[in-house]
Amino acid sequence: MDNVVVQPAVLEDLDELSSLLGELFSEESDFRPDRDKQLRGLRLIFEQPNRGRVFVLRRDHSIVGMINLLFTISTAEGGFVILLEDLVVHKEYRGEGYGSMLLDYAIEFARQKNFRRITLLTDRPELRSQNFFRKHGFYESPMLPMRLLLAPQEQTRDPL
Repeated sequence: MDNVVVQPAVLEDLDELSSLLGELFSEESDFRPDRDKQLRGLRLIFEQPNRGRVFVLRRDHSIVGMINLLFTISTAEGGFVILLEDLVVHKEYRGEGYGSMLLDYAIEFARQKNFRRITLLTDRPELRSQNFFRKHGFYESPMLPMRLLLAPQEQTRDPL
């Protein structure tokens, strides 16, 4: 029987996590894989756990999926909330319930830590993804996500 566990990611997982993110971003219309950017983003989370958490699902000690949660404060909710930034399972392991295991783990983590809400973005044309999240209690918000992309500047420290 497979040994399956969800646990916090560690620095030694970075290369594999960036590969997983590359898989995800190659499927999403808004993003493009960029290993350096993915590694930089992951390191920023790892450097300060108050920014968020990355959890991995390991099967027989190999990473088959990950979920990335970012923390912020909502004035509407009057407390801490989570932005579910990334959820991805390796293609060859999809359809085996691993995505649900990761998401259920993240939801329970949020409950235990008294977060007030989990928000995520999913591609509009990706109905399978939308149905997956609906099955787990998420619903479509009447809010419209909007973006302003800023030109990157060299930065060696936290902007705040």
